[in-house]
This record gives sequence, structure tokens and C-alpha cells, in this order.
Amino acid sequence: MAEDMNNVEVSNFQVGDMLKGQVTKVEEKQVLVNVEGSKLDGIIPISELSSLHVEKASDVVTEGDELELEVIKVEEDALILSKRKVDAEKSWDTLQDKFTNQEVFEAEVNDVVKGGLVVDLGVRGFVPASLVETYFVEDFSDYKGKKLTFKIVELDREKNRLILSHRAVVEEEQEKQKQDILNSLQEGQVIEGTVQRITDFGAFVDIGGIDGLVHISQLAHEHVEKPSDVVEEGQKVNVMVLSVDRDNERISLSIKETLPGPWTDIAEKAPKGSVLEGVVKRLVPFGAFVEVLPGVEGLVHISQISHKHIGTPHEVLSEGQEVKVKVLDSNEQEQRLSLSLKELEEREQQVSANYELPEESTGFQLGEVIGDKLKNLKK
Repeated sequence: MAEDMNNVEVSNFQVGDMLKGQVTKVEEKQVLVNVEGSKLDGIIPISELSSLHVEKASDVVTEGDELELEVIKVEEDALILSKRKVDAEKSWDTLQDKFTNQEVFEAEVNDVVKGGLVVDLGVRGFVPASLVETYFVEDFSDYKGKKLTFKIVELDREKNRLILSHRAVVEEEQEKQKQDILNSLQEGQVIEGTVQRITDFGAFVDIGGIDGLVHISQLAHEHVEKPSDVVEEGQKVNVMVLSVDRDNERISLSIKETLPGPWTDIAEKAPKGSVLEGVVKRLVPFGAFVEVLPGVEGLVHISQISHKHIGTPHEVLSEGQEVKVKVLDSNEQEQRLSLSLKELEEREQQVSANYELPEESTGFQLGEVIGDKLKNLKK
């Protein structure tokens, strides 16, 4: 008789009906519920508990839980119910709003699968590997249980398809940060950056989410053959903002302008009377410019080139020639350095003269030789 009553009650329900039930027993692969307002038992198969793959029913529900359920099958004495379908129906409306408004929301990564991440939003959301970060990730195992921000990039209710992207959120934040930096930069401002990339014509420096170019001519005070000679990727550097083109998002930077000038403390670097080694850089009618320190050229006036009379510096010097010079005078403010070759030539001649004196004793040697010959003749 009770079974007949059950049959009658079961026949009152149809597939698609919504009802409430209380969990009475949690088995490994299914859950038993008591249907509210009746003495009927309902069964929720483990596959209908969640949009995600579930190993044990107890991972999702416990005894006594009140659940909203949908009838998916009517059997003779029981109802087959789904929690997953009710959750999904509720979620689709919310998700559609998020998609329409391009809303950013936070959710936990429930699983890591081949090709990406899985997120439970009442509907199974999938994050393809290419949409997780802005950079390549080799191993996603650390992402399980991690909370990330997402945007919905694809939603198809009929196909039960929901694609999420964390990368889109990061890129949006980076773009906003870039615009904020562009708007805040001022010419002459000095900031810290990191060398990101080196090219033949200079180095790109990250100044907080946006790159600026340090042209090769702005890397150092001295002439630079290759940017890699003076900077390396990952290096922290101070840069001065030379110009900002906000429309084209181009920033010109200088490392050179943040460094002490080559003429700073020149009186200490090249004291009066000191002897320095240098390279002849330019020859002009009135003398020669010799580079004695990186970025520091001093003038050897034509009158200080040689003790001999010369018509032009070209007679005794050539560009690229290495020479020793004596510092006659220096002026940091006017960036002027007076040098002399002649004064060293004078000293060298004295040293040579002193060195050659013993050789005059060859006169005695000659006398000794003549004396020997005379002795031989007498014999």
C-alpha cells in the first residue's frame, strides 16, 4: 500500500519540475534526499551534484543540507534529481550580466587540466593556458586553489560553453598603469628603471609598466660602440626623461644626463703637472685635441707640440695616435684642458742625454786599441 502511495506521489512530478529536498544520506556515488512536502525519496547521482568532476559526494554536500533541485527523471518509486542544473540555471543569468558589462570578478581555481584551468561558477568555466598570464607558464600545478581575477571572454548558454581570461584583466591593468605613467611623466624628471631589451641603436628601459628608449648617444658621456658594452638586460639604471610623445606612447630617456659629467672634478682627475696617456682625436691648424679621459679632450696648442718649428700639427701627429701629454692647466667650468707634448719631449731629451754620457768612454776604448797597435809595431 505504501508503495502504491509512492507511485501516486511520484506520478505527480514531471521532468523539469523544481523542488526542495533535505539530504538524508550521503553515499559514495549518490545522495538521498527527502522531497519537501512529501514522504518521497529523491536520488541525486554524483554526476548531478556539480558542474565539476566530483570524486566523492561528501565533497559537495552533507546530511541535513537543504537543496534546490530539478527533476531529471521520474521512476516508479523515486525521483532522479539534479543540483547541478539548478545551480547552472541560476548562474547563467548572473554570468550573462558579467559578460555584457565586461565585469572583473574573483574566483578560485578548482582544477588544473590539460590545456588550462577549471573554475566552478555554478557552470564549468574554462581558462585556456594562453589566457592565464601575459607570459608563458610551463607548469600550472601551483594554480589549484589559487584565487584569480577573471573576465568572461566567451559565453554560449546553449552549448554550455564558458571561457574565462585572467590575462585580459592583467593586460587591462597594465594599459591603465601605462596611461597613468604617460600622463605623470615630466621632461627633466629622473626615475629608476630596468633595462628590458638591448638593440644596436640603444636600450629599452622599463619605467614601471612602460618602456622608454635610451638612444645609444644617451647611454654614456663617452662614445659607445655597442650598447651591450655599457648596459645589460635586467640592470637597474637611473634615467632622465628627455621627451614624452603621449599620442604615440614614445618616451625618450637618457642615462648620460644622470651621470656625473666627464669634466666633474677634472682638477683632481687631471692635476696640473701630471702626465697622462691619451689618443689624438682631431688635428686642427692651431693644434691637436687629445682625449685623456672618457669624454674629456684637451688641447695641445701647436706651440706645445714640439721644440722644432712646425707649420701644421700634421707634420708630427696623426689622428688615432697614442701619446703622452703633460697637463698645463684645467678649467672645469669652461671644460678646458691645456696640454703639452713639448714639455715631455724636453724631459726625454734630458734623460737620453744622461743615458748617453757613459758611451763617451768609447774614446778610451779607441785609445786602448791604438795603444795596442803601437805596442805591436814596436815588437
